[in-house]
Amino acid sequence: MMLLIDLFLSFARIGLFTFGGGYAMIALIENTCVEKKQWITQDEMMNITVIAESTPGPIAINCATYVGYQQKGFAGASAATLGIVLPSFCIIFLISRFLDHFLEITWIAHAFQGIKIAVGILILDAALKMLKKMQKKPVPKAFMLCSFASMILINIFSLRISSIILMLCAGMISLIIYIAEKSALEGGGGR
Repeated sequence: MMLLIDLFLSFARIGLFTFGGGYAMIALIENTCVEKKQWITQDEMMNITVIAESTPGPIAINCATYVGYQQKGFAGASAATLGIVLPSFCIIFLISRFLDHFLEITWIAHAFQGIKIAVGILILDAALKMLKKMQKKPVPKAFMLCSFASMILINIFSLRISSIILMLCAGMISLIIYIAEKSALEGGGGR
């Protein structure tokens, strides 16, 4: 029971104090789940992030659900998911209920400008941590550089390409690389 409460409170803290969506939460989820609580390993966090991005739903909720499930099964997944969702839901509900023109308040608008900068820094921090921990093999590096170059070119030329198509292409390329590496290992081991 204590672990369920700890899961709920840990993810509620992340959900309450993080602005900017799931990508901004990744750094805090990693700090809490890998470094402080040691619920998962760094490799698991990398895998969770990739899978959570590839599956339907917000990335932070998917990460919380996975960590909760790893710790305490369905009850843990429910506690972690509720913890990360409830604070945001309550805040948005209160804002929508009582303040019709919330963003028209001058000091709120200025606060959100500052929050945008902080969110960018949190996302950059998470990306740099993942980049440092990425495998030092040439294939993942090449894959990352090609993805980065593709994103830059798509933005520069204002191309309208569905993110679903991009994810499917990335998944197919990864599958082809995996099959090629697996067959190379099997072919080399059979001699």
